[in-house]
Amino acid sequence: MSSRTITPKRSAAALAATCAAALLTVTPASAAPADLGSTINGNAVNRHLIAFQRIADQNGGNRASGQPGYEASVDYVAGKLRGAGFDVTTPEFTYQAYFLDSFSLAVAGQPVEGDVLEYSPATPQGGVTAPLAVAPVDDTPGCSASDYDGQDITGKVVLIKRGACTFGEKAKFAGERGAVGAIIYNNVDGALNGTLGDPDISKIPAAGVTKQVGEALAGQAGAEVKLDVQARLETVTTRNIVAQTRTGRTDNVVMAGAHLDSVPEGPGINDNGTGSAGLLEAALKLGGSPKVNNAVRFAFWGAEESGLVGSTQYVQGLSFEQQLDIALYLNFDMIGSPNAGYFVYDGDGSTGGPTGPHGSGQIEQDFVAAMAKQGVEVEGDEFDGRSDYGEFIAVGIPAGGLNTGVETLKTEEQAAKWGGTAGVAFDPNYHAPGDNLSNVDRVALERNAKALAAVIDGYSKSTEAVNGMQTRAERAQLRAARVSLMAQHDAPVMTKAGHHNLA
Repeated sequence: MSSRTITPKRSAAALAATCAAALLTVTPASAAPADLGSTINGNAVNRHLIAFQRIADQNGGNRASGQPGYEASVDYVAGKLRGAGFDVTTPEFTYQAYFLDSFSLAVAGQPVEGDVLEYSPATPQGGVTAPLAVAPVDDTPGCSASDYDGQDITGKVVLIKRGACTFGEKAKFAGERGAVGAIIYNNVDGALNGTLGDPDISKIPAAGVTKQVGEALAGQAGAEVKLDVQARLETVTTRNIVAQTRTGRTDNVVMAGAHLDSVPEGPGINDNGTGSAGLLEAALKLGGSPKVNNAVRFAFWGAEESGLVGSTQYVQGLSFEQQLDIALYLNFDMIGSPNAGYFVYDGDGSTGGPTGPHGSGQIEQDFVAAMAKQGVEVEGDEFDGRSDYGEFIAVGIPAGGLNTGVETLKTEEQAAKWGGTAGVAFDPNYHAPGDNLSNVDRVALERNAKALAAVIDGYSKSTEAVNGMQTRAERAQLRAARVSLMAQHDAPVMTKAGHHNLA
């Protein structure tokens, strides 16, 4: 990364050139020879996965927030971090957890494969029966109440294509126009697993189906739909883990996070034991008091699977000044998918998705470079709001990160580039009981763990390319160079007559 050159406003053109030349000799702190990524060993990362699997096995088969398996996972990670010398806290928070008791969907008397969207309201006992309506398909399907102008959806179940806005907003707007239920179908191949994000956002039950099922249903407007959702909410208290180095600037913190919780259905070894294990090992290798210019803060989030609750409450609990102290946020959610792809979050919006806050494009480039160093070509993955970067982006903090793919299907081109099987999901066991130790590509896990450690290490030295903040050493050298040059420029010059030339 290049160093920023600062020239005094009062200097003349010749002085500016001289000063610039002098400053070019300053070596960027990010050019440190040591690379934390090179210290990461896949076996050490895998050891943490073994711990998570055993914790799940001993606690009902899962590590879901509010459950004993999650609490044991918190104790394991926090204990490791304290042992490495970090300042560690485990702040508690409460939220409304969603528990599904039963779900069924049928259209025209035929069962339809799908799943409830988390935080969907329950139906009355016996479900709701109503005609099917089909929302218009455009660039923002179902993303405003006006999408239904000229269409009467009162008392109907509305079929809506995924895209452009949240599931919760789609269900909300349909309900406002009188619908009694919503079916949202995927816009890419693979299952649709999602959440409304908030128990209060929608008043109507909502289900998710695949792209193929949705496209078939789109031709059945008027058919009878029976949707039955039996679910309940319970108040849950759980914890995040926040650990920070004892060294480095605390007003320009490098923050990295991964969610620690699983879904209730399984142990969550890929989702997200892999991200947590890779991040934990990077923290342990860095140590609690490293020689860094910027403090590094590691977060392990709770209740991500319930709508990004832990990270959202954390960011919302910070004052504006505390948010300013965070230079950037890096997110690692599923970095060992068994049919792995290699994705970096698209900070510059080049994939057609939203652009991240200023500096996010540089973060993307740095992850691309870190993977390229290992001979891995990556693809951009848009910020779709499905992981813990969401609230950081919302308050303007630049963000980035890595993942290896979720429930969408690997293409022929991706299989040719990365190996694996085309036409199969990157993680066929996503949110399922089979997300166990057998559900991990350990080559992908080690590559991603090395890359995340290398990028964290680089930013611990300097974030200048992201947000313009320089290290203390760079600033000291810049100040010394400016003082010296200005002294030379302003020093009185003796004439032959012995008088000061002050011109």
